[in-house]
Amino acid sequence: MWSFNKNFFKSGKNLNEIKIKEYLQNHPEFLDNYVLSHVEPDHIQTWLERKKNDKNRDLCAVSIPKSCMHSESHQMIQDLSLTLQHQPTKYDVLVELGNCISSAINADGFTLFLADEGDDSLYIYMGQNARGEAILTLAKTNEVEVPLYVARQRKAIRLSRNNGDYSNYFKKKPKIGHILCQSIQQPDGKLIAVIEFFKHESGYAFQDEDEDIAYSYIIWGGIALHYAILCMNMNKNKKLNDFLLMVVRSIFQDMVSMELLVPKIMNYAQRLVDADRASLFLVDSKQQELYATVFDVGNDEQQEGKSSPDIRFKMGTGIAGIVAETGKTENIKDAYSDPRFNHEIDKQTGYKTKSILCMPLFNQTSIIGVVQMVNKRNGFFTEEDEKAFEMFAVYCGLAVHHTKLYDKIRKSEQKYKVALEVLSYHSTCAESEVQRLVPQLDNQFPIIDDYHFNSFAYGDDDKVCFAVHMFEDLFGLRRFDRQCLIRFTLTIRKNYRNVPYHNWSHGFSVANTMYTLIKKTSDVFRPIECLALYIAALCHDLDHRGKNNKFMADTESPLAAIYSTSTMEHHHFNQTVAILQNDGHNIFSKLSYQEYKQALSLIKHCILATDLALFFPNKSKLTVLIETEKFTWSSKEHRLMIQGIVMTASDLSASAKPWDVQEKTVKIIFEEFYDQGDAERKAGKTPIPMMDREQPNEQANSQVGFLSGICLPCYKTLYKLIPETKPLLDMVQFNLNKWRKIAANEETL
Repeated sequence: MWSFNKNFFKSGKNLNEIKIKEYLQNHPEFLDNYVLSHVEPDHIQTWLERKKNDKNRDLCAVSIPKSCMHSESHQMIQDLSLTLQHQPTKYDVLVELGNCISSAINADGFTLFLADEGDDSLYIYMGQNARGEAILTLAKTNEVEVPLYVARQRKAIRLSRNNGDYSNYFKKKPKIGHILCQSIQQPDGKLIAVIEFFKHESGYAFQDEDEDIAYSYIIWGGIALHYAILCMNMNKNKKLNDFLLMVVRSIFQDMVSMELLVPKIMNYAQRLVDADRASLFLVDSKQQELYATVFDVGNDEQQEGKSSPDIRFKMGTGIAGIVAETGKTENIKDAYSDPRFNHEIDKQTGYKTKSILCMPLFNQTSIIGVVQMVNKRNGFFTEEDEKAFEMFAVYCGLAVHHTKLYDKIRKSEQKYKVALEVLSYHSTCAESEVQRLVPQLDNQFPIIDDYHFNSFAYGDDDKVCFAVHMFEDLFGLRRFDRQCLIRFTLTIRKNYRNVPYHNWSHGFSVANTMYTLIKKTSDVFRPIECLALYIAALCHDLDHRGKNNKFMADTESPLAAIYSTSTMEHHHFNQTVAILQNDGHNIFSKLSYQEYKQALSLIKHCILATDLALFFPNKSKLTVLIETEKFTWSSKEHRLMIQGIVMTASDLSASAKPWDVQEKTVKIIFEEFYDQGDAERKAGKTPIPMMDREQPNEQANSQVGFLSGICLPCYKTLYKLIPETKPLLDMVQFNLNKWRKIAANEETL
């Protein structure tokens, strides 16, 4: 037994408090000395009153205010502050707060129960893992009735083993004799935790002073917790943002393939919420099913996702099926106690599911998939997991959506390649055709460098031979291969459709006019320009459908969707390029890269120039240059303008043929016009008179307007710059006069 006296109490030595209590209980005569040594002057009167009122109760249990007995309380608060500074997590502050209160009220220990905002459950705090995450165990309701009562009522409660109201509660705690249970709240009233202090049976019951002391600490601790939670949330948000940035950088690199994207999403999802397994199910909207080609990824970073066989089940089946159907997140703490859980998945995989966090992936308003987290490694999925996972799911939804789109595009590209191969096979000439025409190129050719050449007098094979001959005559074979040229020309012929006017015969006729113009003006255009002009003339109406650009736009043709201006002309050029890319068809293969690039650029310019919508502004600019004497052949821009006019003049050269050829051509042209008019009427539109089969008397008037408004101005402009084209101008004028007479006669009838 220790020996105490007043001077010993005043010495300030750090005495063992349990020994002090034991001694004072046996030697109450020293109590006054102890109080005078330890109690602050302001609290002596309080002690005296309490001593008088509680003289019949246990001396050391109730007579001394504990706040007065602990002169080191300021040090405890300072320790709590340091904890907040160095370990600013909610759990660290709660544990330190519990330790401080335990010391202040002489508790033998405490149990910390964390509250869940989502429900009324309490979780027993078991410590933290290496990642700083709380290890929690779900408290069974029948074993924590006292903490649950405090959590719901937000009131403190003190109990002893001999208290009859909760005697069953103490039966589960055989070594505990006394309990003080209090709630811990933030300043806004939000419940954070419930803390249960206990003493062994050998100790003294908790008193009012203990409750007051604990309450005082908890008030301050609530404020500390508030800032700890703010700090922790900021750190979590920073970590989450860093994590999501890493996710975005990673998964958006693999959006080219669902096979690469899905395992990566599952790995990141698993890491985000510390899940044991991660599964991603995609929605098959046609079959109303969920499916997974890669079912799950486990904790082992080296483990690959299980990919076969595919797992499929109906929408509405199991947790994932219900989430896909409702679009609502599900957080389930005990899967097998939930009747909605689909046990079949576990049977197929041999895996035991305990807890589940399941969330939908959205594409705007539609659900495209479901991500399911299974078995959190420590405890259960929390509301914080849900919030973090919700942000993650947004990025996953975008990645999955765009990957699906890419998959569709990739499949479309493959279908396009297949279609192109089939088209190429059926749209290119046979090798036997090439060999059949080779000997014919050695035959004698008629005079074809004539503006008045009549192509109607010859067959399609003759025109192919003439086209090859014209090319060889202009450019020779030193830099070109004859068989490649024949193959190219035969395929060009094959890609002109069998329409009344814009067919192979028209293409050849335009090329013949261009050939004649180049031959008779050998010093006007440069060699590369001549090459581009001739090939552009030969190919300028490839795959023409017998309908104009306006019809394509009005009927919402796919071509009009691809090319908003000069629809058919762009298509003609692309067909030309496609043919050049076929095996054995690239007639420019021996040109240098720069020459090849320049030739294609000029061909495109020349083919687009055949759009009459471009002719009028081009002609107006050229007219101003001629009238102001500013036109110069040394200007690249001016040369492009005259190339455009030459293309139009060649395209319209049927109007500059002798009258018998002109009259026959007009009949063919109107047959094509009438076909378009019939198509317009079938589509519910009224055709213009020129295209109305029921108004044949409009032919002469329409030709007068066409020749006088388009053809004559074109050839007049061309003649001013290239006088050798005067035969074209003269014949157009002659034909115009003939049409005027016919129109006048029709008006008198």
